[in-house]
Amino acid sequence: MIRPQSSHRLLDRAFRILFPALLLLLLNGCSSVGYYRQLVGGQLKLLQAREPIDRVIADPARDPQLRAHLTQAREARAFASSHLHLPDNQSYRLYADIGRPFVVWNVFATPEFSLAANNHCFPIAGCVAYRGYYSQGAARGEAALQRLQGMDVSIGGVEAYSTLGWFDDPILSSMMHWGDERLATLIFHELAHQRFYLKDDTSFNESFATFVEQEGTRQWRASRGLTPDNGQLVRQREQFIQLILDTRQRLEKLYAQPLPAAQMRQRKAQAFERLRADYAHLRDTQWAGDKRYDAWVYAPLNNARLLPFGLYDQWVPAFAALYKREGDDWVRFYAAVQTLGKLPADERVVALKALTEPKASAN
Repeated sequence: MIRPQSSHRLLDRAFRILFPALLLLLLNGCSSVGYYRQLVGGQLKLLQAREPIDRVIADPARDPQLRAHLTQAREARAFASSHLHLPDNQSYRLYADIGRPFVVWNVFATPEFSLAANNHCFPIAGCVAYRGYYSQGAARGEAALQRLQGMDVSIGGVEAYSTLGWFDDPILSSMMHWGDERLATLIFHELAHQRFYLKDDTSFNESFATFVEQEGTRQWRASRGLTPDNGQLVRQREQFIQLILDTRQRLEKLYAQPLPAAQMRQRKAQAFERLRADYAHLRDTQWAGDKRYDAWVYAPLNNARLLPFGLYDQWVPAFAALYKREGDDWVRFYAAVQTLGKLPADERVVALKALTEPKASAN
């Protein structure tokens, strides 16, 4: 078992890694000094808050519910390495109480008549479709500035994130209201990013990690003698995502037309109203009135709110076929994923599409 590092060594490691990255970003002129200062400061505070899960579980003075939750998480973490062949390190063997409901707030932005994200590029993670802030107030400030520039903007609270193995990521207090199984799926998903991550290809990365999460959860449940998860909830999620993707497709066609701004704006609003109507029909006729997505649908809608949808799911069937092709063997599967990742982007898309064809899945 890897021994926990001292706070002093963790801070040394943080400065060795984050400070050069900060200098690189500033020299490249990517953004303001203030933005990257808050990134460094927020990450360092997170590092300082960590403590070994074993210590929390063994402490009778700590909240019993927290200790029970972390005990289940510890078992899922061991399963991730022993059965799913995910990295065997200190990530998710530590706990951090951050004292707030979200660890960061992400700001998404698009032009008013486009679904193209306002991307931001970083040395470690590559280009992503958002900027993250450790302060909700700072995120709101950035969102206000983007709106003044005529952008569609959305702010999303994030309960957990991965540093892709650069640091030993902890389980956060913001995750403690989750059920034990959801916490396990998060561990599988984020450790998958540590196992393989491809710069500048979000759909590949997230679809890969989502497949590992889903198949890992299925095997985790089976190892504990539990029945398969609720297929109805999975189908509802898939149907809801398809509604969003259909709306995106309609908007893309709309934005490609040479229409005056006023007419474009009106038809954009109509597209969002159609989304709400289609959702209400689906909810009331097929879901027995289940309102789990009402809050999202009936909040103000714009282009930026649609950005995350599809990224986590696009290539999941391809990775499922790849796993089957490799004999349901995790080590062989990861090697095949690495091979795919080495292909040029256009060839990689062709290979992923081929995996979902009947002749590919039958091999």
